[in-house]
Amino acid sequence: MATYIDTSAAPRVEREADVARAAAVFGDASRVRVLLALGDGRELPASVLAAEAGVSPSTVSAHLARLLQAGLVVARTHGRHCYYRLSGPEVSDVLEALARVAPDKPVRSLRDGTRAQQLRRCRTCYDHLAGRLGVALMDALLGRGVLAGGDGRYRSDDTGLDRPSAPGRDAAYRVTEYGARFLADFGIDPAGLPRRRPAVRYCVDWSEQRHHLSGALGAALTDRFFALGWIRRAETRRVVRVTDAGRAGLAGTFGVPEDWDNAGR
Repeated sequence: MATYIDTSAAPRVEREADVARAAAVFGDASRVRVLLALGDGRELPASVLAAEAGVSPSTVSAHLARLLQAGLVVARTHGRHCYYRLSGPEVSDVLEALARVAPDKPVRSLRDGTRAQQLRRCRTCYDHLAGRLGVALMDALLGRGVLAGGDGRYRSDDTGLDRPSAPGRDAAYRVTEYGARFLADFGIDPAGLPRRRPAVRYCVDWSEQRHHLSGALGAALTDRFFALGWIRRAETRRVVRVTDAGRAGLAGTFGVPEDWDNAGR
């Protein structure tokens, strides 16, 4: 006679996060370059990632296998080709957080200096805007009353030590009633945003040390700016350029100062 054991009432085993194991994956410069190349949320083949990381195809394959095993990237096969992307915005969040505490890389060429300047000016952080433009947009949304719940600033505690910003901790941003109407007029329905992620979140921008808008709303606004031709992708990964129409539109519609790229300089 078979014996069945009911395990449905078994106590849940609580486990600690294995931070050291996760951190080890980020401990290789080539793997980090692969992740940064995927930082704008798009899919790329291994051949492009090898070129971005400056390694051989066999080496990038080993790195991708490690990243797949760690759950940091996912792969999609299309015909004879395989494309890779970040597994989600939380991976980009980790990269941004690490960049905030990392030392500056030495500038060895004019190209290095130009790229660093462009990234700080305007870039994508996974699927939303970051850098000086991302921070200026967040300030404008708060200034216009589209968002409420914070002031866009990253704070330190009473000891003077930086504490991480997180939704519900030092700011809890939300779309206001006026903001919902404003966004609808701009072509974005806040109620219709994808529900697989929070509508309003924020990141602490590593280069500006202020908040920029992320979440489903941050992604929707960025998509809308691309569709309107206000912003365009540059040849350099993650770098975004603002068009003349975009500069006028951001100022006229959102109140983003036309000299946003000189803010904080």
